[in-house]
Order: sequence, then structure tokens, then C-alpha cells
Amino acid sequence: MPVRLIIADDHPLLVDGLRKVLGEMSELEVLEPVGDGRQLLTRLRQAPIDMVLLDLHMPKADGVETLKVIRKEFPQLKVLVFTSYNQPRLLREIRELGAKGLLLKSNDSVALKEAVRVVAGGGIWFPEEGEAVTGGKFLDEFMKKYQVTQREVEVLRMIAEGYTSKEIGKRLFVSEFTINAHRRNICRKLGVSTPAGLVRFAREHGLVGG
Repeated sequence: MPVRLIIADDHPLLVDGLRKVLGEMSELEVLEPVGDGRQLLTRLRQAPIDMVLLDLHMPKADGVETLKVIRKEFPQLKVLVFTSYNQPRLLREIRELGAKGLLLKSNDSVALKEAVRVVAGGGIWFPEEGEAVTGGKFLDEFMKKYQVTQREVEVLRMIAEGYTSKEIGKRLFVSEFTINAHRRNICRKLGVSTPAGLVRFAREHGLVGG
């Protein structure tokens, strides 16, 4: 019997990419996705589901709130959290709430498949704390100061790490066109006009290593 998996995320383009990748795994039955925690809980109460790929930041009921309900009502459900944040506090919290793993949205499709396969098989998938990204408080202040989104910070980091728009798109499961649009928005918000300038800005502001 295939593992019945549902994706809970409110970004249609991202979900489309996830479904395409996970659809290549013969051991999975990828169900119709949901866009918020309330929809997810409704679906869980309607039919048996084995595993959830859960975004933490959704409208109505976010991932953490949803995890609390899942722990009480569906303790056997395998939950793999899918997020942009990798912080020790977050790791501890979702572990305590019963999640079996955390996968960063900056990972590629190979890591996605492996994480899903491990968790579906009864294992756990958590990144090492040494891989944690810049602390949440710093990041929140940076985003507020420059009016950039969480996704734009992700793209900026990968630009600074030398990835092309095409490569970034593959890692984030979106099109190259979408990444180029993010590039333009980032340049406008940061007042930077060249790729080299973006790399320098990211390093000077501690978003990547020097």
C-alpha cells in the first residue's frame, strides 16, 4: 500500500513543484493539497492519511497551532515540517509537538525525496543545529529594515552563494522567471544594481559567510 501524503502549504507555485517531485515516488500517493491548517484538520478527520508535509506559515491556523491539534487527535500521523527557518528553538518546539522531521525550503529535490522517504519509513529527519541559519531576531530586524520578504532573503542568500536563477528556481520549486522577478525586487529594495553588489551586500550584512 502506498503512503498517503498530503501537502499543507498556501503557495500554489511551490505546491505544484512539490507535487511534481513527489509524484515521481512510486511508494507515495500524493493527495489533493490544502492551503491552511483548518483545511488540513478537516481532511484528516474525513479520511485516513499517513503523512503530512506541513508549512509552518499558513493563514487561519498556522503549522504550530495545527501540530498541537495533530498531537492530540492523530498521534500516529507522520509530520515533516517544511520551512525556511532552521533555529534551535524552532527545532525543539516542533520535536516536542511530535513532528518527525524538518526540511528547509532551500533544499533541493533530492533532499526532499530522501526526507519524505525517511519519515514515511518511520525515521526522523532533522538538520544538525550547526546548520542553523542566522538567528530569528536578527533576520526579523533585517527584513523590517529593508522591507524584504522571507522568500527574498532566501533568494538573496543563494545568489550570494553563487547559484544562478535557474538553479535557485529548481531548489525552491519555482520558475526561473519567478526568481528573476525576485532579483529585481531585491535590487530595488536594497538599492543595489549588480549581482556583485548583491553578493557584497549579503556578506556585509551577515546573511552568508564572508
